[in-house]
Amino acid sequence: MYKILVVDDEPLICKGLAGLLNGSGIDIGAVYTAYSGHEALDYIRMEEIDLLVTDIQMGEMSGIELMQQAKMVKPWVQTIIISAHETFQYAQMALRLGARDYLIKPLNSENFLDSVRNALLKMERPVAQIDEFLSADTDHFQMEEFGPEKNELLQRLLNGTVSLQEDILEELRLVGPYFSVIRMKLDIPLEGEASYSERDIRLLRYAARNVAEELLHKEEKILTCYLGERDICILLQWNETEYDELDINKINHLEMIGRSLHHHVQKYLNIPAIIGISQILKGAEFMPVLDRQADKAIVWGGKHGDYHVFYYGDFNWSNYAQDPTAEELTTQNNRIVDRAKQYIEDNYSQKGLTIHEVAKKNHVSPNYLSFLFKKNTGYNLWEYVIKLRMEESKSLLLNTDLRRYEIAERVGYESPEHFSKIFKKYFGLSPSELKK
Repeated sequence: MYKILVVDDEPLICKGLAGLLNGSGIDIGAVYTAYSGHEALDYIRMEEIDLLVTDIQMGEMSGIELMQQAKMVKPWVQTIIISAHETFQYAQMALRLGARDYLIKPLNSENFLDSVRNALLKMERPVAQIDEFLSADTDHFQMEEFGPEKNELLQRLLNGTVSLQEDILEELRLVGPYFSVIRMKLDIPLEGEASYSERDIRLLRYAARNVAEELLHKEEKILTCYLGERDICILLQWNETEYDELDINKINHLEMIGRSLHHHVQKYLNIPAIIGISQILKGAEFMPVLDRQADKAIVWGGKHGDYHVFYYGDFNWSNYAQDPTAEELTTQNNRIVDRAKQYIEDNYSQKGLTIHEVAKKNHVSPNYLSFLFKKNTGYNLWEYVIKLRMEESKSLLLNTDLRRYEIAERVGYESPEHFSKIFKKYFGLSPSELKK
């Protein structure tokens, strides 16, 4: 059963859409409503939201910004944007970021529900489940691939064994000038260790590559190739205009892709995968550098075991003449967490505090910071923010005469109603019940 979050700064619209969804006959487990982007983010952090339906213009945080923040937390959340204005620039940006639809107010009820059904239907589409996929009759199965010659040519460009020539760039349609490499290493057991035959491995690798291409169909000019039995390389490229249009934090964009890849390969193929992500560099001559970065991120990632998506820039390699030891890695990671905790403790009452802001102060990606924080403290990073806010609000409630809206303001909430929802979820009692 699906969980849907409806976000609009007009409460009547939220309630109307929630009522429409609840009476639609769609397999819905819960419909949540939020009246601001910051309130919506708390739901996304704390609930398993499948579909986000959001207005585009909502004061401090726009629907586009909310969509970006939501995808940093859970990249697989689907989004439908609604707007009072048929603005091409907004629509283009929303669709580039992966929105399933862009609807204009006033909404037609049937069109809205059709859009919701389509978005939910596509959530289950990428590939068949693993057993069904491997047991299918595939004797006639023809894999439409990049082609062995082009696959080998791209491999050679990535490992630097062929020089850049105009005809090669044209044949592979490499125009750039901005490039990044994502490598996906599939943890498929060797034949004999499990029931996977050589044919099964080949099909699973092909299926994983299909998942990647399905997820990235909105990314223009991607190339994929195989690098060995279990490695898939994804080359992304952007021209000057596309690069400028990419969301402000471009590394977050790459990490969203990486986390979506891992999530969907694990979900549909039941194969663990480690994702390595390079930096973005300008110039096709840097492709071997990018491939080495992505590979190094994977090698480094193998030291964690319980984490799966690694960005090369999350570790300060320049501090070490050779790869860091496990002890050096632990020391650096502890330092990152300590700095993050201190920053949160100093700023938790700030309205609109985001994981992105905390990560930026630490010069690491939000994804990696979230992992380290949970591993070292036992708390999800945002759970820690809420813990500090709730403990402070309880103290103010019991020891001062401040009103509910004043306490909400002091601990970083714009809305007293939203503050009360979080408070009750945390303590099991509303602020007024606790006060009594």
